[in-house]
Amino acid sequence: MAQVKARGAQPGKPSTGSAATGAVRHMRERTSQLLYGYWNEVRGDRVAPRRFDIEPSRITSILPETFILERVSREEYLFRLAGTKVCEQFGREFRGSNILDLFDVADQEALERVLEGTCKEGAVGVAALEVEGPSGRTARLEMLLLPLVHSGVEISRVLGSLATSDAPAWLGQEPITAQRLKTFNLIWPDGRPHALLSRSDRQAPFLKEPRYNRIVRSERRSFRVYDGGKLAGDPPDAKR
Repeated sequence: MAQVKARGAQPGKPSTGSAATGAVRHMRERTSQLLYGYWNEVRGDRVAPRRFDIEPSRITSILPETFILERVSREEYLFRLAGTKVCEQFGREFRGSNILDLFDVADQEALERVLEGTCKEGAVGVAALEVEGPSGRTARLEMLLLPLVHSGVEISRVLGSLATSDAPAWLGQEPITAQRLKTFNLIWPDGRPHALLSRSDRQAPFLKEPRYNRIVRSERRSFRVYDGGKLAGDPPDAKR
């Protein structure tokens, strides 16, 4: 998401720069905003922070809603850790399971695209999920996906969160039995995909002028890609 260097950011709080403000604008949940703010602060001017730069003690208030994925291949992103609230809501343990297996084929393909953008280009992913319990009642969750470097220079871990501030009474009492990916956004904090940044001598700061985003729509969801920089309104002729 649009980000400048997080100078003066408060630990565990969203960054307050104009770029970070634009990024947070696309997150509905406070958990997402807090986690992004902390990640952004730790990241500094890098494409992504290292896995061991993340200190759980700095995000204790939202830790139960967080998780970490390991990228094994394009089709396999395994849970390394999953917070207690995430596990309680789904009524299961996630360690070692593939996050893509939670979704049907169409949603798997969409989520693969988001995760590949995160791991191959340093993008931040924000997705809206509709979840359903055995009684047929539904709820909305927001999923945030943030790139992490584990070893070497490649992004092979994903720090994420699943949260809702408007949880119905059944959520956590009944297990989630189905989940659908409704919308998802990809935003590059430095204004360009990591593949382009790697060809530069240094990582450039985010673009000072906004670039218009492009939207790819499918039957059930919209996929919005932000090229970075300060996020502003769509161009005058943009169609929603």
